[in-house]
Amino acid sequence: MAKRKRLTPAQPTYLSGSDKSPAAAPGPLSMGAAPIAQVASDTSASAALEELSSVLEQARTKGLMIEELPLSAIDETYLVRDRIEQGEDDMLGLMESLRARGQHTPIEVVKREDAHGEKTHGLISGWRRLTALNRLYQETSDPKFATVKALVVRPESAADAYVAMVEENEIRVNLSHYERARIAVQALAEGVYPDQRKALLGLFQNVPRAKRSKIASFVTLVEALDDVLRYPTAIPEKLGLAIARHLEENPRFGRELAGNLIASDCQHVSEELAVLHGHIAAWDARLNEDLDSGPLPSPAPTPAQSAPAPSSEASPPPRSSRPAQSRVSLDAAPGVTLTFTEETRKIELRGDGVTPDLMQALQDWFAQR
Repeated sequence: MAKRKRLTPAQPTYLSGSDKSPAAAPGPLSMGAAPIAQVASDTSASAALEELSSVLEQARTKGLMIEELPLSAIDETYLVRDRIEQGEDDMLGLMESLRARGQHTPIEVVKREDAHGEKTHGLISGWRRLTALNRLYQETSDPKFATVKALVVRPESAADAYVAMVEENEIRVNLSHYERARIAVQALAEGVYPDQRKALLGLFQNVPRAKRSKIASFVTLVEALDDVLRYPTAIPEKLGLAIARHLEENPRFGRELAGNLIASDCQHVSEELAVLHGHIAAWDARLNEDLDSGPLPSPAPTPAQSAPAPSSEASPPPRSSRPAQSRVSLDAAPGVTLTFTEETRKIELRGDGVTPDLMQALQDWFAQR
Protein backbone atom coordinates (compact mmCIF):
# COMPACT_ATOMS: atom_id res chain seq x y z
CA MET A 1 0.00 0.00 0.00
CA ALA A 2 1.38 3.38 -1.00
CA LYS A 3 2.31 5.79 1.76
CA ARG A 4 0.26 9.01 1.93
CA LYS A 5 2.09 12.40 1.77
CA ARG A 6 1.24 14.98 4.43
CA LEU A 7 0.09 18.36 3.01
CA THR A 8 1.40 21.61 4.48
CA PRO A 9 -0.70 24.81 4.89
CA ALA A 10 -0.59 27.40 2.10
CA GLN A 11 1.98 30.15 2.55
CA PRO A 12 0.15 33.52 3.00
CA THR A 13 3.00 35.51 1.44
CA TYR A 14 3.33 33.42 -1.66
CA LEU A 15 1.45 35.89 -3.91
CA SER A 16 2.20 39.12 -2.01
CA GLY A 17 5.68 39.67 -3.37
CA SER A 18 6.94 40.45 0.12
CA ASP A 19 10.67 40.32 0.74
CA LYS A 20 10.01 38.35 3.90
CA SER A 21 8.79 35.37 1.96
CA PRO A 22 11.23 32.44 1.80
CA ALA A 23 13.42 32.24 -1.25
CA ALA A 24 11.80 30.31 -4.04
CA ALA A 25 13.38 28.22 -6.66
CA PRO A 26 13.99 29.90 -9.98
CA GLY A 27 10.92 29.79 -12.18
CA PRO A 28 8.72 31.91 -14.43
CA LEU A 29 8.15 35.61 -13.49
CA SER A 30 4.84 36.58 -11.77
CA MET A 31 2.22 38.21 -14.06
CA GLY A 32 2.00 41.91 -12.84
CA ALA A 33 0.82 45.05 -14.71
CA ALA A 34 2.90 45.87 -17.75
CA PRO A 35 4.91 49.13 -17.46
CA ILE A 36 3.26 50.63 -20.55
CA ALA A 37 -0.21 50.05 -19.05
CA GLN A 38 0.78 51.80 -15.81
CA VAL A 39 2.10 54.82 -17.73
CA ALA A 40 -1.11 55.03 -19.77
CA SER A 41 -3.22 54.87 -16.62
CA ASP A 42 -1.25 57.67 -14.95
CA THR A 43 -1.46 59.83 -18.07
CA SER A 44 -5.23 59.34 -18.34
CA ALA A 45 -5.77 60.25 -14.68
CA SER A 46 -3.64 63.38 -15.04
CA ALA A 47 -5.54 64.48 -18.16
CA ALA A 48 -8.90 63.94 -16.47
CA LEU A 49 -7.76 66.01 -13.48
CA GLU A 50 -6.57 68.83 -15.72
CA GLU A 51 -9.84 68.80 -17.66
CA LEU A 52 -11.87 68.92 -14.44
CA SER A 53 -9.77 71.82 -13.16
CA SER A 54 -10.28 73.68 -16.44
CA VAL A 55 -14.05 73.15 -16.31
CA LEU A 56 -14.20 74.40 -12.73
CA GLU A 57 -12.12 77.46 -13.55
CA GLN A 58 -14.31 78.32 -16.54
CA ALA A 59 -17.44 77.91 -14.43
CA ARG A 60 -15.95 80.16 -11.76
CA THR A 61 -14.96 82.76 -14.36
CA LYS A 62 -18.44 82.81 -15.89
CA GLY A 63 -20.10 83.12 -12.49
CA LEU A 64 -21.69 79.67 -12.66
CA MET A 65 -20.34 78.40 -9.36
CA ILE A 66 -21.99 79.18 -6.05
CA GLU A 67 -19.45 79.88 -3.33
CA GLU A 68 -20.00 80.33 0.39
CA LEU A 69 -18.41 83.51 1.67
CA PRO A 70 -18.25 85.10 5.13
CA LEU A 71 -20.60 88.03 5.60
CA SER A 72 -17.66 90.14 6.68
CA ALA A 73 -16.00 89.62 3.28
CA ILE A 74 -18.76 91.47 1.37
CA ASP A 75 -18.38 95.21 0.77
CA GLU A 76 -21.92 96.63 0.49
CA THR A 77 -20.62 100.03 -0.65
CA TYR A 78 -18.83 98.70 -3.72
CA LEU A 79 -21.62 100.18 -5.88
CA VAL A 80 -23.96 103.02 -5.01
CA ARG A 81 -27.20 101.23 -4.26
CA ASP A 82 -30.23 102.07 -6.37
CA ARG A 83 -32.69 101.13 -3.65
CA ILE A 84 -32.95 104.00 -1.17
CA GLU A 85 -35.09 102.35 1.49
CA GLN A 86 -36.62 99.01 2.31
CA GLY A 87 -39.94 98.51 4.06
CA GLU A 88 -39.53 96.96 7.48
CA ASP A 89 -42.41 94.53 6.92
CA ASP A 90 -40.79 93.23 3.74
CA MET A 91 -37.45 92.86 5.48
CA LEU A 92 -38.97 90.95 8.41
CA GLY A 93 -40.74 88.62 5.96
CA LEU A 94 -37.47 87.91 4.17
CA MET A 95 -35.73 87.23 7.48
CA GLU A 96 -38.40 84.70 8.47
CA SER A 97 -38.06 82.97 5.12
CA LEU A 98 -34.29 82.70 5.52
CA ARG A 99 -34.70 81.47 9.08
CA ALA A 100 -37.13 78.73 8.07
CA ARG A 101 -35.78 77.57 4.70
CA GLY A 102 -32.33 79.08 4.36
CA GLN A 103 -30.92 81.00 1.40
CA HIS A 104 -31.98 79.59 -1.96
CA THR A 105 -31.01 82.41 -4.33
CA PRO A 106 -27.35 83.50 -4.25
CA ILE A 107 -26.24 87.11 -4.30
CA GLU A 108 -23.84 88.41 -6.97
CA VAL A 109 -20.41 89.70 -6.03
CA VAL A 110 -17.19 90.59 -7.76
CA LYS A 111 -13.76 89.74 -6.43
CA ARG A 112 -11.83 92.89 -5.60
CA GLU A 113 -8.29 92.74 -6.88
CA ASP A 114 -7.39 95.84 -4.85
CA ALA A 115 -8.93 94.52 -1.65
CA HIS A 116 -7.26 95.50 1.58
CA GLY A 117 -8.34 93.74 4.75
CA GLU A 118 -11.30 91.41 5.00
CA LYS A 119 -13.56 93.07 2.38
CA THR A 120 -12.45 90.82 -0.46
CA HIS A 121 -15.65 90.94 -2.55
CA GLY A 122 -17.86 93.81 -3.70
CA LEU A 123 -21.65 93.48 -3.75
CA ILE A 124 -23.36 93.83 -7.13
CA SER A 125 -26.87 92.54 -6.43
CA GLY A 126 -28.65 90.93 -3.50
CA TRP A 127 -28.51 93.78 -1.00
CA ARG A 128 -31.80 92.74 0.67
CA ARG A 129 -30.68 89.13 1.19
CA LEU A 130 -27.31 90.23 2.54
CA THR A 131 -28.93 92.73 4.91
CA ALA A 132 -31.39 90.11 6.17
CA LEU A 133 -28.59 87.60 6.83
CA ASN A 134 -26.56 90.23 8.68
CA ARG A 135 -29.50 91.05 10.91
CA LEU A 136 -30.21 87.37 11.59
CA TYR A 137 -26.58 86.74 12.54
CA GLN A 138 -26.54 89.78 14.83
CA GLU A 139 -29.74 88.60 16.54
CA THR A 140 -28.96 84.89 16.88
CA SER A 141 -25.15 84.46 16.55
CA ASP A 142 -26.04 81.23 14.73
CA PRO A 143 -23.09 80.12 12.53
CA LYS A 144 -25.48 79.12 9.72
CA PHE A 145 -26.22 82.83 9.21
CA ALA A 146 -22.55 83.85 9.24
CA THR A 147 -22.03 83.06 5.56
CA VAL A 148 -23.80 83.91 2.34
CA LYS A 149 -24.12 81.96 -0.89
CA ALA A 150 -22.75 84.02 -3.75
CA LEU A 151 -22.01 83.90 -7.45
CA VAL A 152 -18.62 85.46 -8.08
CA VAL A 153 -18.95 87.22 -11.43
CA ARG A 154 -16.47 89.20 -13.47
CA PRO A 155 -18.21 92.11 -15.23
CA GLU A 156 -16.21 93.56 -18.07
CA SER A 157 -16.74 97.15 -16.90
CA ALA A 158 -18.27 99.24 -14.14
CA ALA A 159 -21.20 99.96 -16.45
CA ASP A 160 -21.93 96.22 -16.71
CA ALA A 161 -21.91 95.97 -12.93
CA TYR A 162 -24.44 98.81 -12.60
CA VAL A 163 -26.65 97.31 -15.30
CA ALA A 164 -26.61 93.94 -13.49
CA MET A 165 -27.72 95.62 -10.26
CA VAL A 166 -30.51 97.58 -11.95
CA GLU A 167 -31.83 94.59 -13.91
CA GLU A 168 -31.87 92.37 -10.83
CA ASN A 169 -33.92 94.91 -8.88
CA GLU A 170 -36.21 95.62 -11.83
CA ILE A 171 -37.08 91.92 -11.93
CA ARG A 172 -37.45 91.33 -8.20
CA VAL A 173 -38.75 94.62 -6.79
CA ASN A 174 -39.99 97.39 -9.05
CA LEU A 175 -37.99 100.57 -8.49
CA SER A 176 -39.54 104.00 -8.23
CA HIS A 177 -38.78 106.64 -10.86
CA TYR A 178 -36.79 108.53 -8.24
CA GLU A 179 -34.58 105.52 -7.46
CA ARG A 180 -33.97 104.91 -11.16
CA ALA A 181 -33.03 108.54 -11.69
CA ARG A 182 -30.80 108.56 -8.63
CA ILE A 183 -28.69 105.63 -9.78
CA ALA A 184 -28.26 107.35 -13.16
CA VAL A 185 -27.05 110.49 -11.40
CA GLN A 186 -24.64 108.52 -9.22
CA ALA A 187 -23.25 106.49 -12.14
CA LEU A 188 -22.71 109.71 -14.08
CA ALA A 189 -20.98 111.33 -11.09
CA GLU A 190 -18.58 108.38 -10.79
CA GLY A 191 -17.62 108.65 -14.46
CA VAL A 192 -19.22 105.38 -15.50
CA TYR A 193 -20.98 107.19 -18.36
CA PRO A 194 -19.86 110.34 -20.20
CA ASP A 195 -23.26 112.10 -20.16
CA GLN A 196 -26.81 111.78 -18.89
CA ARG A 197 -28.26 110.49 -22.14
CA LYS A 198 -25.81 107.60 -22.35
CA ALA A 199 -26.32 106.84 -18.67
CA LEU A 200 -30.08 106.49 -19.17
CA LEU A 201 -29.67 104.44 -22.34
CA GLY A 202 -27.06 102.20 -20.77
CA LEU A 203 -28.87 101.53 -17.50
CA PHE A 204 -32.41 101.35 -18.88
CA GLN A 205 -31.89 100.11 -22.43
CA ASN A 206 -34.82 97.68 -22.11
CA VAL A 207 -37.19 100.35 -20.79
CA PRO A 208 -39.71 101.93 -23.21
CA ARG A 209 -38.77 105.36 -24.50
CA ALA A 210 -41.68 107.13 -22.77
CA LYS A 211 -40.72 105.64 -19.42
CA ARG A 212 -37.07 106.54 -19.94
CA SER A 213 -38.16 110.12 -20.66
CA LYS A 214 -39.95 110.22 -17.29
CA ILE A 215 -36.82 108.95 -15.56
CA ALA A 216 -34.89 111.78 -17.24
CA SER A 217 -37.37 114.27 -15.78
CA PHE A 218 -36.85 112.80 -12.31
CA VAL A 219 -33.09 113.28 -12.78
CA THR A 220 -33.76 117.03 -12.56
CA LEU A 221 -35.59 116.44 -9.29
CA VAL A 222 -32.77 114.31 -7.86
CA GLU A 223 -30.11 116.87 -8.75
CA ALA A 224 -32.02 119.71 -7.09
CA LEU A 225 -33.63 118.12 -4.01
CA ASP A 226 -31.88 114.85 -3.13
CA ASP A 227 -30.25 116.38 -0.04
CA VAL A 228 -33.50 117.70 1.47
CA LEU A 229 -36.13 115.09 0.57
CA ARG A 230 -36.82 112.49 3.27
CA TYR A 231 -39.40 110.35 1.47
CA PRO A 232 -38.54 110.71 -2.22
CA THR A 233 -39.73 107.25 -3.25
CA ALA A 234 -43.27 108.19 -2.19
CA ILE A 235 -43.52 111.01 -4.75
CA PRO A 236 -46.19 110.04 -7.33
CA GLU A 237 -45.28 110.18 -10.99
CA LYS A 238 -47.57 113.11 -11.82
CA LEU A 239 -46.31 115.20 -8.91
CA GLY A 240 -42.69 114.41 -9.67
CA LEU A 241 -43.06 115.42 -13.31
CA ALA A 242 -44.74 118.68 -12.28
CA ILE A 243 -41.89 119.50 -9.89
CA ALA A 244 -39.30 118.68 -12.56
CA ARG A 245 -41.04 120.93 -15.07
CA HIS A 246 -41.04 123.87 -12.63
CA LEU A 247 -37.37 123.24 -11.81
CA GLU A 248 -36.45 123.40 -15.48
CA GLU A 249 -38.43 126.61 -16.00
CA ASN A 250 -37.03 128.55 -13.07
CA PRO A 251 -34.16 127.58 -10.72
CA ARG A 252 -35.64 129.90 -8.10
CA PHE A 253 -38.53 127.44 -7.72
CA GLY A 254 -36.11 124.75 -6.53
CA ARG A 255 -34.29 127.03 -4.09
CA GLU A 256 -37.54 128.13 -2.47
CA LEU A 257 -38.88 124.57 -2.35
CA ALA A 258 -35.70 123.32 -0.70
CA GLY A 259 -36.01 126.06 1.91
CA ASN A 260 -39.63 125.10 2.61
CA LEU A 261 -38.72 121.43 3.03
CA ILE A 262 -35.92 122.24 5.47
CA ALA A 263 -38.12 124.62 7.47
CA SER A 264 -41.04 122.15 7.60
CA ASP A 265 -38.88 119.34 9.06
CA CYS A 266 -41.37 116.72 7.87
CA GLN A 267 -41.63 113.63 10.06
CA HIS A 268 -44.08 111.69 7.89
CA VAL A 269 -44.52 111.06 4.20
CA SER A 270 -47.92 112.79 4.15
CA GLU A 271 -46.38 115.97 5.57
CA GLU A 272 -43.70 116.08 2.89
CA LEU A 273 -46.19 115.48 0.09
CA ALA A 274 -48.34 118.29 1.46
CA VAL A 275 -45.35 120.66 1.33
CA LEU A 276 -44.63 119.70 -2.28
CA HIS A 277 -48.24 120.16 -3.41
CA GLY A 278 -48.60 123.41 -1.47
CA HIS A 279 -45.44 124.91 -2.91
CA ILE A 280 -46.51 124.18 -6.50
CA ALA A 281 -49.96 125.67 -5.89
CA ALA A 282 -48.52 128.83 -4.33
CA TRP A 283 -45.96 129.21 -7.10
CA ASP A 284 -48.56 128.84 -9.87
CA ALA A 285 -50.89 131.31 -8.16
CA ARG A 286 -48.14 133.88 -7.86
CA LEU A 287 -47.12 133.32 -11.49
CA ASN A 288 -50.69 133.87 -12.69
CA GLU A 289 -50.94 137.10 -10.71
CA ASP A 290 -47.75 138.38 -12.35
CA LEU A 291 -49.04 137.51 -15.83
CA ASP A 292 -52.48 139.07 -15.25
CA SER A 293 -50.95 142.32 -14.02
CA GLY A 294 -49.69 143.08 -17.56
CA PRO A 295 -46.48 144.81 -18.61
CA LEU A 296 -44.86 147.47 -16.54
CA PRO A 297 -45.65 151.07 -17.71
CA SER A 298 -42.98 152.73 -19.83
CA PRO A 299 -41.02 155.47 -18.07
CA ALA A 300 -41.94 159.07 -18.98
CA PRO A 301 -39.61 160.64 -21.54
CA THR A 302 -37.12 163.20 -20.31
CA PRO A 303 -37.22 166.76 -21.69
CA ALA A 304 -34.16 166.06 -23.80
CA GLN A 305 -35.88 163.04 -25.29
CA SER A 306 -39.14 164.90 -25.94
CA ALA A 307 -37.57 167.90 -27.65
CA PRO A 308 -37.35 167.50 -31.47
CA ALA A 309 -33.89 167.50 -32.94
CA PRO A 310 -33.16 170.54 -35.12
CA SER A 311 -33.03 169.74 -38.82
CA SER A 312 -32.89 171.72 -41.99
CA GLU A 313 -35.16 169.19 -43.70
CA ALA A 314 -38.64 168.28 -42.78
CA SER A 315 -38.77 165.28 -40.51
CA PRO A 316 -40.65 162.26 -41.81
CA PRO A 317 -43.91 161.50 -40.09
CA PRO A 318 -43.43 159.27 -37.08
CA ARG A 319 -44.21 155.60 -37.54
CA SER A 320 -47.15 154.34 -35.65
CA SER A 321 -45.88 152.05 -32.91
CA ARG A 322 -47.53 148.66 -32.54
CA PRO A 323 -49.49 148.43 -29.31
CA ALA A 324 -47.80 146.37 -26.63
CA GLN A 325 -49.05 142.82 -26.49
CA SER A 326 -48.57 141.54 -22.99
CA ARG A 327 -50.00 138.04 -23.23
CA VAL A 328 -51.56 135.79 -25.86
CA SER A 329 -53.17 132.43 -25.09
CA LEU A 330 -54.48 129.86 -27.53
CA ASP A 331 -55.32 126.19 -27.74
CA ALA A 332 -52.30 124.79 -29.60
CA ALA A 333 -53.50 121.18 -29.56
CA PRO A 334 -56.00 118.98 -27.73
CA GLY A 335 -55.20 119.36 -24.05
CA VAL A 336 -52.39 121.87 -24.67
CA THR A 337 -52.73 125.62 -23.99
CA LEU A 338 -49.96 127.85 -25.34
CA THR A 339 -49.24 131.19 -23.69
CA PHE A 340 -46.87 133.73 -25.25
CA THR A 341 -45.63 136.81 -23.38
CA GLU A 342 -43.86 139.18 -25.73
CA GLU A 343 -42.19 141.42 -23.15
CA THR A 344 -40.48 138.54 -21.40
CA ARG A 345 -40.07 136.52 -24.61
CA LYS A 346 -41.57 133.51 -22.91
CA ILE A 347 -43.69 130.66 -24.26
CA GLU A 348 -45.50 128.39 -21.82
CA LEU A 349 -47.34 125.12 -22.51
CA ARG A 350 -49.88 123.82 -20.03
CA GLY A 351 -52.54 121.15 -19.89
CA ASP A 352 -53.06 117.41 -19.76
CA GLY A 353 -51.51 117.07 -23.20
CA VAL A 354 -48.13 118.29 -21.95
CA THR A 355 -46.37 114.97 -21.50
CA PRO A 356 -42.80 113.68 -21.68
CA ASP A 357 -43.58 112.49 -25.21
CA LEU A 358 -44.46 116.05 -26.23
CA MET A 359 -41.24 117.25 -24.62
CA GLN A 360 -39.24 114.72 -26.59
CA ALA A 361 -41.03 115.67 -29.82
CA LEU A 362 -40.18 119.33 -29.25
CA GLN A 363 -36.56 118.48 -28.59
CA ASP A 364 -36.41 116.49 -31.83
CA TRP A 365 -38.05 119.37 -33.71
CA PHE A 366 -35.52 121.91 -32.38
CA ALA A 367 -32.66 119.57 -33.22
CA GLN A 368 -33.77 119.45 -36.86
CA ARG A 369 -34.07 123.23 -37.26
